[in-house]
Amino acid sequence: MIKDTPFTHFHLALGAKMAAFAGYNMPISYTGINDEHLAVRTRTGVFDVSHMGEFILKGEKALDLIQRVTSNDAAKLTPEKIQYSCLPNDKGGIVDDLLVYRLGEKEWMLVVNASNIEKDWNWISKFNTDNVEMHNISDKTALLAVQGPDAIKALQKLTNINLSEIPYYTFKKGIFAGIENVLISNTGYTGAGGFEIYFEDSNADLIWNKIFEAGKEFNLQPIGLAARDTLRLEMGFCLYGNDIDDSTSPIEAGLGWITKFTKDFTNRSQIEEQKKNGVTKKLVGFELIDRGIPRHDYLIVNEAGETIGKVTSGTQSPSLNKAIGMGYVKTEYAKEGSKIFISIRDNKIAAQVVKLPFYKN
Repeated sequence: MIKDTPFTHFHLALGAKMAAFAGYNMPISYTGINDEHLAVRTRTGVFDVSHMGEFILKGEKALDLIQRVTSNDAAKLTPEKIQYSCLPNDKGGIVDDLLVYRLGEKEWMLVVNASNIEKDWNWISKFNTDNVEMHNISDKTALLAVQGPDAIKALQKLTNINLSEIPYYTFKKGIFAGIENVLISNTGYTGAGGFEIYFEDSNADLIWNKIFEAGKEFNLQPIGLAARDTLRLEMGFCLYGNDIDDSTSPIEAGLGWITKFTKDFTNRSQIEEQKKNGVTKKLVGFELIDRGIPRHDYLIVNEAGETIGKVTSGTQSPSLNKAIGMGYVKTEYAKEGSKIFISIRDNKIAAQVVKLPFYKN
Protein backbone atom coordinates (compact mmCIF):
# COMPACT_ATOMS: atom_id res chain seq x y z
CA MET A 1 0.00 0.00 0.00
CA ILE A 2 1.77 3.16 -1.23
CA LYS A 3 1.13 6.24 0.91
CA ASP A 4 0.74 9.81 -0.31
CA THR A 5 2.26 12.79 1.49
CA PRO A 6 0.10 15.87 2.23
CA PHE A 7 1.65 17.46 -0.90
CA THR A 8 1.14 14.69 -3.47
CA HIS A 9 -1.68 16.59 -5.21
CA PHE A 10 0.70 19.55 -5.75
CA HIS A 11 3.39 17.29 -7.25
CA LEU A 12 0.88 15.73 -9.66
CA ALA A 13 -0.51 19.13 -10.67
CA LEU A 14 3.05 20.33 -11.39
CA GLY A 15 3.70 17.31 -13.64
CA ALA A 16 6.34 15.72 -11.42
CA LYS A 17 7.77 12.37 -12.40
CA MET A 18 6.51 10.23 -9.49
CA ALA A 19 7.77 6.90 -8.13
CA ALA A 20 7.41 4.72 -5.06
CA PHE A 21 10.13 5.49 -2.51
CA ALA A 22 10.23 4.00 1.02
CA GLY A 23 6.52 3.18 0.79
CA TYR A 24 5.51 6.68 -0.38
CA ASN A 25 4.46 8.13 -3.73
CA MET A 26 7.26 10.69 -4.12
CA PRO A 27 8.33 13.28 -6.73
CA ILE A 28 11.60 12.17 -8.36
CA SER A 29 11.97 15.18 -10.65
CA TYR A 30 10.01 18.06 -12.20
CA THR A 31 12.16 19.89 -14.79
CA GLY A 32 15.18 17.55 -14.74
CA ILE A 33 17.88 16.62 -12.23
CA ASN A 34 20.57 19.06 -13.40
CA ASP A 35 18.19 22.01 -13.59
CA GLU A 36 16.79 21.31 -10.11
CA HIS A 37 20.22 20.64 -8.61
CA LEU A 38 21.67 23.93 -9.88
CA ALA A 39 18.52 25.82 -8.80
CA VAL A 40 19.27 24.79 -5.19
CA ARG A 41 22.99 25.60 -5.46
CA THR A 42 22.36 29.07 -6.97
CA ARG A 43 18.86 30.15 -5.81
CA THR A 44 16.44 28.09 -3.74
CA GLY A 45 14.22 25.02 -3.96
CA VAL A 46 11.57 23.19 -1.95
CA PHE A 47 11.73 19.47 -1.14
CA ASP A 48 8.77 17.50 0.18
CA VAL A 49 10.37 15.27 2.80
CA SER A 50 7.18 14.43 4.68
CA HIS A 51 7.98 10.74 4.25
CA MET A 52 10.60 11.02 7.03
CA GLY A 53 9.69 9.59 10.45
CA GLU A 54 9.33 11.55 13.68
CA PHE A 55 9.17 10.08 17.20
CA ILE A 56 8.55 12.08 20.39
CA LEU A 57 10.14 10.76 23.61
CA LYS A 58 9.13 12.32 26.94
CA GLY A 59 9.82 12.00 30.64
CA GLU A 60 12.51 11.63 33.30
CA LYS A 61 14.12 8.62 31.61
CA ALA A 62 13.85 9.78 27.98
CA LEU A 63 17.50 10.86 27.84
CA ASP A 64 18.62 7.54 29.37
CA LEU A 65 16.82 5.66 26.59
CA ILE A 66 18.30 7.89 23.86
CA GLN A 67 21.78 7.44 25.36
CA ARG A 68 21.28 3.67 25.40
CA VAL A 69 20.27 3.34 21.73
CA THR A 70 22.29 6.09 19.99
CA SER A 71 26.04 6.35 19.39
CA ASN A 72 26.45 10.10 19.98
CA ASP A 73 26.29 11.82 23.38
CA ALA A 74 22.81 13.38 23.58
CA ALA A 75 23.53 14.62 27.13
CA LYS A 76 25.54 17.44 25.53
CA LEU A 77 22.41 18.85 23.89
CA THR A 78 20.62 21.82 25.42
CA PRO A 79 17.05 22.75 24.36
CA GLU A 80 16.84 24.00 20.72
CA LYS A 81 19.95 22.02 19.77
CA ILE A 82 20.16 19.08 17.31
CA GLN A 83 22.62 16.23 16.92
CA TYR A 84 23.42 13.79 14.12
CA SER A 85 23.68 10.24 15.46
CA CYS A 86 23.10 6.59 14.61
CA LEU A 87 21.42 3.55 16.13
CA PRO A 88 24.07 0.80 16.34
CA ASN A 89 22.75 -2.76 16.08
CA ASP A 90 24.09 -5.68 18.12
CA LYS A 91 26.12 -7.15 15.23
CA GLY A 92 28.46 -4.24 14.48
CA GLY A 93 26.23 -2.52 11.93
CA ILE A 94 23.79 0.41 11.89
CA VAL A 95 20.02 0.15 12.36
CA ASP A 96 19.63 3.72 11.02
CA ASP A 97 21.13 7.20 11.10
CA LEU A 98 18.98 9.92 12.62
CA LEU A 99 18.68 13.43 14.03
CA VAL A 100 18.11 13.98 17.75
CA TYR A 101 16.25 17.21 18.65
CA ARG A 102 16.12 18.39 22.27
CA LEU A 103 12.69 20.04 22.45
CA GLY A 104 12.81 20.73 26.21
CA GLU A 105 14.35 19.51 29.46
CA LYS A 106 12.54 16.16 29.27
CA GLU A 107 11.20 16.11 25.70
CA TRP A 108 12.97 14.95 22.56
CA MET A 109 12.24 14.35 18.88
CA LEU A 110 14.02 11.70 16.81
CA VAL A 111 13.89 12.12 13.02
CA VAL A 112 14.48 8.83 11.20
CA ASN A 113 14.61 7.58 7.63
CA ALA A 114 11.30 6.84 5.92
CA SER A 115 12.18 3.25 5.02
CA ASN A 116 13.09 2.49 8.65
CA ILE A 117 10.18 4.00 10.61
CA GLU A 118 8.72 0.69 11.81
CA LYS A 119 12.13 -0.96 12.22
CA ASP A 120 13.50 1.95 14.31
CA TRP A 121 10.34 2.18 16.44
CA ASN A 122 10.55 -1.53 17.26
CA TRP A 123 14.28 -1.33 17.95
CA ILE A 124 14.01 1.63 20.34
CA SER A 125 10.90 0.14 22.02
CA LYS A 126 12.89 -3.03 22.76
CA PHE A 127 15.17 -1.00 25.07
CA ASN A 128 12.37 1.05 26.65
CA THR A 129 12.42 -0.79 29.99
CA ASP A 130 11.62 2.36 32.03
CA ASN A 131 8.29 3.06 30.29
CA VAL A 132 9.43 6.27 28.57
CA GLU A 133 6.44 7.94 26.90
CA MET A 134 6.87 7.40 23.15
CA HIS A 135 4.72 8.80 20.33
CA ASN A 136 5.13 8.04 16.63
CA ILE A 137 3.91 11.30 15.01
CA SER A 138 5.21 10.46 11.51
CA ASP A 139 1.79 10.17 9.85
CA LYS A 140 0.52 13.54 11.04
CA THR A 141 3.72 15.54 10.53
CA ALA A 142 4.39 17.42 7.30
CA LEU A 143 7.98 18.39 6.50
CA LEU A 144 9.34 20.71 3.84
CA ALA A 145 13.04 21.48 3.31
CA VAL A 146 13.69 24.87 1.70
CA GLN A 147 17.30 24.87 0.56
CA GLY A 148 19.57 27.28 -1.25
CA PRO A 149 21.25 30.69 -0.77
CA ASP A 150 17.94 32.61 -1.13
CA ALA A 151 15.98 30.37 1.28
CA ILE A 152 16.49 32.70 4.24
CA LYS A 153 15.22 35.75 2.30
CA ALA A 154 12.10 33.96 1.09
CA LEU A 155 11.21 32.37 4.43
CA GLN A 156 11.92 35.42 6.59
CA LYS A 157 8.83 37.07 5.06
CA LEU A 158 6.66 34.40 6.73
CA THR A 159 7.88 34.57 10.34
CA ASN A 160 8.98 36.95 13.06
CA ILE A 161 11.55 34.39 14.22
CA ASN A 162 14.94 35.80 13.21
CA LEU A 163 16.14 33.04 10.87
CA SER A 164 19.70 34.35 10.90
CA GLU A 165 19.73 33.43 14.62
CA ILE A 166 19.20 29.72 13.86
CA PRO A 167 22.78 28.44 13.44
CA TYR A 168 23.61 25.07 11.92
CA TYR A 169 22.16 22.18 13.95
CA THR A 170 19.78 24.33 16.02
CA PHE A 171 16.05 25.09 15.78
CA LYS A 172 13.32 27.47 16.94
CA LYS A 173 9.60 27.01 17.41
CA GLY A 174 7.05 29.73 16.73
CA ILE A 175 4.59 31.23 14.26
CA PHE A 176 5.23 30.60 10.57
CA ALA A 177 2.84 31.61 7.76
CA GLY A 178 0.31 32.49 10.49
CA ILE A 179 0.43 28.96 11.94
CA GLU A 180 1.48 28.41 15.57
CA ASN A 181 3.86 25.78 16.90
CA VAL A 182 5.90 25.36 13.69
CA LEU A 183 9.43 24.00 14.19
CA ILE A 184 12.11 25.55 11.96
CA SER A 185 15.51 23.85 11.97
CA ASN A 186 18.81 24.24 10.17
CA THR A 187 20.39 20.83 9.50
CA GLY A 188 20.69 20.91 5.70
CA TYR A 189 21.28 17.80 3.57
CA THR A 190 22.40 19.74 0.49
CA GLY A 191 25.29 21.98 1.55
CA ALA A 192 23.42 24.94 0.05
CA GLY A 193 22.04 26.36 3.32
CA GLY A 194 18.38 26.60 4.24
CA PHE A 195 15.81 25.28 6.68
CA GLU A 196 13.48 22.39 7.47
CA ILE A 197 9.92 23.24 8.47
CA TYR A 198 7.92 20.75 10.59
CA PHE A 199 4.17 21.27 11.07
CA GLU A 200 0.87 19.44 11.36
CA ASP A 201 -0.29 17.95 8.06
CA SER A 202 -3.65 19.77 8.33
CA ASN A 203 -1.79 23.01 7.49
CA ALA A 204 0.01 21.55 4.46
CA ASP A 205 -1.84 23.38 1.66
CA LEU A 206 -1.65 26.77 3.34
CA ILE A 207 2.07 26.53 4.14
CA TRP A 208 3.01 25.17 0.69
CA ASN A 209 1.17 28.05 -1.02
CA LYS A 210 2.61 30.70 1.31
CA ILE A 211 6.17 29.45 0.75
CA PHE A 212 5.81 29.53 -3.03
CA GLU A 213 4.25 32.99 -2.84
CA ALA A 214 7.14 34.27 -0.69
CA GLY A 215 9.71 32.63 -2.96
CA LYS A 216 8.30 33.84 -6.27
CA GLU A 217 10.72 36.77 -6.59
CA PHE A 218 13.63 34.34 -6.03
CA ASN A 219 12.39 31.93 -8.70
CA LEU A 220 11.75 29.29 -6.05
CA GLN A 221 11.02 25.91 -7.58
CA PRO A 222 9.99 22.44 -6.36
CA ILE A 223 12.81 19.89 -6.28
CA GLY A 224 12.57 16.11 -6.51
CA LEU A 225 14.39 13.33 -4.70
CA ALA A 226 16.81 12.72 -7.57
CA ALA A 227 18.41 16.17 -7.18
CA ARG A 228 18.32 15.76 -3.39
CA ASP A 229 20.49 12.68 -3.91
CA THR A 230 23.04 14.40 -6.18
CA LEU A 231 23.23 17.39 -3.80
CA ARG A 232 23.87 15.19 -0.73
CA LEU A 233 26.44 13.11 -2.61
CA GLU A 234 28.42 16.23 -3.54
CA MET A 235 28.61 16.90 0.22
CA GLY A 236 29.72 13.33 0.97
CA PHE A 237 26.71 12.70 3.24
CA CYS A 238 25.76 9.05 3.81
CA LEU A 239 22.47 7.68 2.49
CA TYR A 240 21.03 4.83 4.54
CA GLY A 241 20.59 1.70 2.44
CA ASN A 242 23.44 2.76 0.14
CA ASP A 243 26.46 3.96 2.10
CA ILE A 244 25.48 2.64 5.53
CA ASP A 245 23.27 -0.26 6.56
CA ASP A 246 22.92 -3.15 9.01
CA SER A 247 26.27 -4.59 7.91
CA THR A 248 28.46 -1.43 8.02
CA SER A 249 29.92 -0.14 11.28
CA PRO A 250 30.14 3.57 12.19
CA ILE A 251 33.95 3.28 12.20
CA GLU A 252 34.06 1.78 8.68
CA ALA A 253 31.67 4.51 7.49
CA GLY A 254 33.85 7.33 8.83
CA LEU A 255 31.26 8.11 11.52
CA GLY A 256 33.67 7.82 14.44
CA TRP A 257 32.92 11.51 15.14
CA ILE A 258 29.33 10.62 16.11
CA THR A 259 30.43 7.62 18.19
CA LYS A 260 31.20 8.63 21.78
CA PHE A 261 32.74 6.10 24.17
CA THR A 262 32.15 8.36 27.19
CA LYS A 263 28.83 6.53 27.73
CA ASP A 264 27.40 3.05 27.30
CA PHE A 265 25.36 2.18 24.20
CA THR A 266 24.37 -0.86 22.15
CA ASN A 267 27.41 -2.87 21.02
CA ARG A 268 29.83 -0.30 22.38
CA SER A 269 32.59 -2.86 23.09
CA GLN A 270 32.77 -4.18 19.51
CA ILE A 271 32.75 -0.68 18.00
CA GLU A 272 35.36 0.53 20.50
CA GLU A 273 37.57 -2.42 19.56
CA GLN A 274 37.32 -1.41 15.88
CA LYS A 275 38.27 2.16 16.77
CA LYS A 276 41.31 0.88 18.67
CA ASN A 277 42.51 -1.88 16.35
CA GLY A 278 41.36 -0.53 12.98
CA VAL A 279 39.02 -1.95 10.34
CA THR A 280 39.57 -3.91 7.14
CA LYS A 281 37.46 -1.62 4.92
CA LYS A 282 36.64 2.08 4.86
CA LEU A 283 34.12 4.32 3.13
CA VAL A 284 35.91 6.74 0.79
CA GLY A 285 35.03 9.42 -1.72
CA PHE A 286 36.51 9.18 -5.21
CA GLU A 287 36.57 11.12 -8.48
CA LEU A 288 36.86 9.42 -11.85
CA ILE A 289 39.94 10.30 -13.88
CA ASP A 290 38.68 8.56 -17.04
CA ARG A 291 35.21 8.88 -18.55
CA GLY A 292 32.34 6.91 -17.05
CA ILE A 293 29.72 7.08 -14.31
CA PRO A 294 30.04 4.94 -11.17
CA ARG A 295 26.80 3.29 -10.02
CA HIS A 296 25.68 1.58 -6.81
CA ASP A 297 27.17 -1.94 -6.50
CA TYR A 298 29.79 -1.54 -9.26
CA LEU A 299 32.99 -3.33 -8.22
CA ILE A 300 36.09 -1.36 -7.24
CA VAL A 301 39.34 -3.04 -8.34
CA ASN A 302 43.08 -2.40 -8.09
CA GLU A 303 45.61 -2.09 -10.90
CA ALA A 304 45.86 -5.90 -11.13
CA GLY A 305 42.07 -6.17 -11.53
CA GLU A 306 41.53 -7.71 -8.07
CA THR A 307 38.31 -6.72 -6.30
CA ILE A 308 39.05 -4.36 -3.41
CA GLY A 309 35.57 -2.97 -2.75
CA LYS A 310 32.23 -1.78 -4.02
CA VAL A 311 30.59 1.51 -5.04
CA THR A 312 27.78 2.59 -2.70
CA SER A 313 26.78 5.90 -4.36
CA GLY A 314 27.79 7.50 -7.65
CA THR A 315 26.74 10.16 -10.13
CA GLN A 316 27.86 12.78 -12.63
CA SER A 317 28.15 15.84 -10.38
CA PRO A 318 26.11 18.74 -11.85
CA SER A 319 28.08 21.36 -9.85
CA LEU A 320 31.56 20.00 -10.61
CA ASN A 321 30.85 18.47 -14.03
CA LYS A 322 32.78 15.32 -13.17
CA ALA A 323 31.91 11.78 -12.10
CA ILE A 324 32.05 11.25 -8.34
CA GLY A 325 31.22 8.43 -5.98
CA MET A 326 31.55 6.83 -2.59
CA GLY A 327 32.34 3.25 -1.77
CA TYR A 328 34.00 0.83 0.62
CA VAL A 329 37.58 -0.20 -0.17
CA LYS A 330 40.18 -2.28 1.65
CA THR A 331 41.87 0.01 4.20
CA GLU A 332 45.20 0.06 2.36
CA TYR A 333 43.48 1.79 -0.59
CA ALA A 334 41.59 4.36 1.55
CA LYS A 335 44.33 6.99 1.72
CA GLU A 336 43.68 10.29 -0.06
CA GLY A 337 45.35 10.21 -3.48
CA SER A 338 45.17 6.39 -3.82
CA LYS A 339 44.54 5.22 -7.39
CA ILE A 340 41.63 2.81 -7.73
CA PHE A 341 39.57 1.54 -10.68
CA ILE A 342 35.82 1.25 -11.11
CA SER A 343 34.69 -1.78 -13.09
CA ILE A 344 32.18 -0.42 -15.62
CA ARG A 345 30.95 -2.94 -18.20
CA ASP A 346 34.17 -4.98 -17.81
CA ASN A 347 36.34 -1.89 -18.32
CA LYS A 348 38.71 -0.63 -15.63
CA ILE A 349 37.96 3.09 -15.27
CA ALA A 350 40.66 4.98 -13.33
CA ALA A 351 39.67 6.97 -10.25
CA GLN A 352 41.35 8.68 -7.34
CA VAL A 353 40.43 8.72 -3.63
CA VAL A 354 39.70 12.31 -2.56
CA LYS A 355 38.86 14.13 0.65
CA LEU A 356 35.17 14.79 1.30
CA PRO A 357 33.13 16.86 0.63
CA PHE A 358 33.47 16.91 -3.16
CA TYR A 359 31.71 20.30 -3.36
CA LYS A 360 33.34 23.07 -1.37
CA ASN A 361 31.30 26.27 -1.43
